[in-house]
Amino acid sequence: MSQASGNPGGDRPVVARHWHATEDGRHVVCDACPRACRLGPERRGLCFVRMNQGGALVLTTWGRSSGFCIDPIEKKPLYHFLPGTPVLSFGSAGCNLTCAFCQNWDLSRAREIERLNSPATPGRIATLAREQGCRSVAFTYNDPIPMLEYAVDVAHACHDQAVRTVAVTAGYVSPGAREDFFAPMDAANVDLKAFNDGFYRKMASARLAPVLDTLTWLARESTVWVEITTLLIPGVNDADDEIKALAAWIAATMGPHVPLHLSAFHPAHRMNAVPPTPHATLRRARALARAEGLEHVYLGNVHDPEADSTWCPGCGARLIERDWYTLGAWGLDDAGACGSCGRALAGVFDGPPGTWGRQRRPVRP
Repeated sequence: MSQASGNPGGDRPVVARHWHATEDGRHVVCDACPRACRLGPERRGLCFVRMNQGGALVLTTWGRSSGFCIDPIEKKPLYHFLPGTPVLSFGSAGCNLTCAFCQNWDLSRAREIERLNSPATPGRIATLAREQGCRSVAFTYNDPIPMLEYAVDVAHACHDQAVRTVAVTAGYVSPGAREDFFAPMDAANVDLKAFNDGFYRKMASARLAPVLDTLTWLARESTVWVEITTLLIPGVNDADDEIKALAAWIAATMGPHVPLHLSAFHPAHRMNAVPPTPHATLRRARALARAEGLEHVYLGNVHDPEADSTWCPGCGARLIERDWYTLGAWGLDDAGACGSCGRALAGVFDGPPGTWGRQRRPVRP
């Protein structure tokens, strides 16, 4: 079932899209993600924010945010999308995964949605981004799929004001809702948590196949610029064979130009006893991924300027120097081509780089 969303007041549930009622009318089934939660009266889905209210599926957090902050776009992480520019980041509450290692578990597993800040309508968010000089708005902190209707409404409002949009997501979305969600998105960083279905089942109560399906669709059926992040957890998903298989799949299915960010794990949530990822593990994984044909493999949550810089796949020249989120030497022309050999760098480039640097600035709508 498809219903038009929109809530001028910003403080009441709105009827969701992508759901259907059972034949007996006693339950509703959420079609937003592969879980297909079957909900009786006044029951909530695993994400907690989608609910059967009066025989219809509603989103209880439309127009409500956990906070706003202006970040460098590189923090999402997106390294080939408007480098150096500020992005207005915001999230809400709830998640459709149950990751034992979640870095934002206080939001993703939130049950007290009343803690969310005052309402923020789509138009106000778009205006705030434009007023603050942000080139884009990012749906982040918690996964935006559970708040699909709100995210889509905000994205359309942003486009009305020439502000681009970024989805930071695990990609756990149903085929029916996928096109609706990604249609107004300009870029996405998709969290490919492992290349192991057992990992997804044990660590996130999910499955790998739907995520790979989303990534394949994004690469072949959409115009969304996509980068991928994998958090390497020691002894869990950092085996050489798994990293090689993951990188080989990306290269063959999506293309060798797709950036892969390999990030260091830090103890969190239900995995506080697991040690941080050694820098040497990340360096080894980067070498393995590049050997499988990936042109751009970056390291996250560690200081490694060489691995965080972008190098031309054609001539080897350094195109974008990075020190954490600060840009240094720049070897691209305004269209995103190598100044040495003329080869175009895959990504979204629009004029000279921005100068936002490492700033992080909270703002209020």
